[in-house]
Amino acid sequence: MHIPKLCDRPWCWRSHRQTSFSLLLTISLTTLLAPSTLAQTRSIPLPSSAPLELDLLTKPKDYVITANTIHPERLTVPSLWWAQQNSEKKLLDNWIAYPTSGKEPARVDLIVNQQIWSLLEYVERYDFVNRLGSAARNFGYNVRVFNYQKEPLATYTCNFSTSPALCSIQTTIKNKIGLQRFL
Repeated sequence: MHIPKLCDRPWCWRSHRQTSFSLLLTISLTTLLAPSTLAQTRSIPLPSSAPLELDLLTKPKDYVITANTIHPERLTVPSLWWAQQNSEKKLLDNWIAYPTSGKEPARVDLIVNQQIWSLLEYVERYDFVNRLGSAARNFGYNVRVFNYQKEPLATYTCNFSTSPALCSIQTTIKNKIGLQRFL
């Protein structure tokens, strides 16, 4: 069986060599640029490991803000009431906002209705976390999502020292035997 050559002329061979060189250059540049992308991802801090303090919902301290906190003279920051009233009323039950402390950046712990959360698809959960995380980010807050059993469900964490802020969303999924893991 005879396989015809596409081109026997020397300029065709040069063209093939140039294509190979271009492909090799592209692969090399992609490999060189990938670590800088990873470095940017690593510059986003890990979510806070502080425990969820549900007792602050009923006995708030001066430094925290909850869904029941209203400042009589000015806008209470962060303002998540619009998000709760607008579209998340049944999913978002409450929140606790902690200002920046000496050891941790400002954060909001969202408490969601577990029954509704469990009905959501992964993309719907991601959308919820992204929308509320973006709203909180505008006030300089990171976000953690919990249920009333204090199980971590998702995080929205930003590096506010960069402009624009670099942010990362992590969500948990349960496998068939009920074990959770972050994605």
